[in-house]
Amino acid sequence: MERTEMDALRLDAVTEASLSRLSQGLIGSEVLRIAAEIRSLIAQGHPVCNLTVGDFDPREFPPPRRLLTGVQKALEDGHTNYPPSNGVLELREAVVRFYRREFGLEYPVESVLIAGGARPLIYATYRALVDPGDAVAFPVPSWNNNHYCYLTGARGIPIEVTRDSRFHPTPAQIRSLLPQVRLLALNTPLNPTGTAIETEVLAEICSDLVTENVRRAAQGERAVFLMFDQVYWSLEFDRWEPISPPALVPGCAPYVVMLDAISKSLASTGLRVGWSVAAPAITQRMSDLLGHVGAWAPKAEQVATAAFIDDAEAFAGFRRDMHRRLRDRLDRLHRGFTGMGERGLPVEAIEPEGTLYLSARFDLFGRRYEGKEIRTNEDIRRLLLHGAGIGVVPFQAFGLEREDGWFRLSVGGATVEAIENGLDRLKSLLDRVER
Repeated sequence: MERTEMDALRLDAVTEASLSRLSQGLIGSEVLRIAAEIRSLIAQGHPVCNLTVGDFDPREFPPPRRLLTGVQKALEDGHTNYPPSNGVLELREAVVRFYRREFGLEYPVESVLIAGGARPLIYATYRALVDPGDAVAFPVPSWNNNHYCYLTGARGIPIEVTRDSRFHPTPAQIRSLLPQVRLLALNTPLNPTGTAIETEVLAEICSDLVTENVRRAAQGERAVFLMFDQVYWSLEFDRWEPISPPALVPGCAPYVVMLDAISKSLASTGLRVGWSVAAPAITQRMSDLLGHVGAWAPKAEQVATAAFIDDAEAFAGFRRDMHRRLRDRLDRLHRGFTGMGERGLPVEAIEPEGTLYLSARFDLFGRRYEGKEIRTNEDIRRLLLHGAGIGVVPFQAFGLEREDGWFRLSVGGATVEAIENGLDRLKSLLDRVER
């Protein structure tokens, strides 16, 4: 049968102008855009040390074997249906025991909400606590707070941080903003920098939070809250005993939402299990919201996670092994950059403190390569990728606007051999950059 013009699917009749204003204003992930560029180069046969995406290659960092066999057993036992919208009870109870054991905190099970990783919980925190037009303060660089502000209609207040404060806000910066914000978002160790907040700094911020809420209560004003993203806490190298706002300043507990997941601690990014711990009134509203969205963690994965985090010895053993393998890769990068800097090449890096990230600065501004002047972080990124086969992400992908040469390097998907070869290519490239 001959097709007519009317038979054709005219999908191009729908343009972006037809979509909602919200969707038209969305900015896609810069990290994923860079990762797609790298995949194209690799497909063309170019050698690339990919230090971009904050994920783990399971060939290099497999999840705990017991966790995976637990998922398989849970599936065989019939856990293939919908989970409760707030999470299976055995996992919520396991999280209560986990926080008692690891953090020294005592929460009721009504405080715990399970979801498909930390991302839905971040969104639910914003939605439960922030009205359109309310202010949210967060450090830059930091992961995706600018986008969550956009999605919820919040007024973002970026706090520019520097290496001098380990890329975390200072108490003075926070104190000046607390009277005008509804939510403060902190993450430690921090994505993208891999640096941890100092205990005394966090304690002072939490004390100020309590003071501000005492003032607000006296004035009949709504409280200010702290969203404390601790997804990387177990990957901090030099602090085995974790810190948390409620443990440092118990009076702040009603105003803190703590977020965690197995994505990084158990190298299980694809299993999609995360949880929040907060005052029951907050948890209930977050649960109601996610119940409509359906952002649930798969039931079998929840059952397996409950069994694994209840095993203190297994959790600690996997944690030590992750430290060893991540530190090896991060230290190799740091030593390589330090050696180049000592030779006078324009690169520096912060000594690894944990996570899978290293912060490095390439001070190439005003220099020239093959006759072209280097002016922006994007110029540097493309030079490193196409000139040395090193894939990195500029801090601009995490809300920072200034051009300062700082980049995030993620080792979760890189072999030791790829890192060593990438460092050799980088050294050769920097030797050829004109001063």
